Formats: sequence, C-alpha cells, structure tokens
Amino acid sequence: MARVEALSAYRALLRATRKTFAGDSQMLTGSAAEVRKNFEDNRQVTSEAEIRRLLDEAREATHFVANMIVQAKLNSSGGYQMKPGKEHAGATLEIPSEDNLKTV
Repeated sequence: MARVEALSAYRALLRATRKTFAGDSQMLTGSAAEVRKNFEDNRQVTSEAEIRRLLDEAREATHFVANMIVQAKLNSSGGYQMKPGKEHAGATLEIPSEDNLKTV
C-alpha cells in the first residue's frame, strides 16, 4: 500500500511542477530532477512512521507548489508579469526585485 501511495504522491508533485512551471524548461527540468532525487533518496525507508512522514511532506510540497508559487514571465517591455490564478487566493504575495530576477 505504501508503494502505491508513494507513486501517487510522486506523480501529484510532478503534475504540480509541470503546471506551475509550464513554459520554463529550466525550472521544469530542475524541479523534476529534485523531486526524483528526493524520492530516490528515500526508496529504502521501511519504517511505517517514517514513510507516513515522507508522504505527508510530499503532499505538503505538492500543495505549496500548486498553490503558493506563481511563475513570473518576462513581457515584451522587459518587465516581469505574474498572473495568479484562483488557486492562489489567500496566498501571501512576495515579489522579488528586478535585480534578483536578473541574477537567476
């Protein structure tokens, strides 16, 4: 049962990253690699309590990526534009400075 739950959590987190970072190949590649690494690093965990904790963390990460991150996109005038969706309602908005965005 834990294997099925882990696979479901893995897929949900990947779906959230694909939706959030759509159009940003660098973030898509990086986030997919990070998700895979985290799951692979814990593949050998056998403790039921530890598995539950890890699955809870994966669910929290999925929620965070899907509901708390809005990808800014460079517009034609050279600025960045964000379009939060209804899933972001109630989230705290933190806008990085232009200087920070240029270093990324």
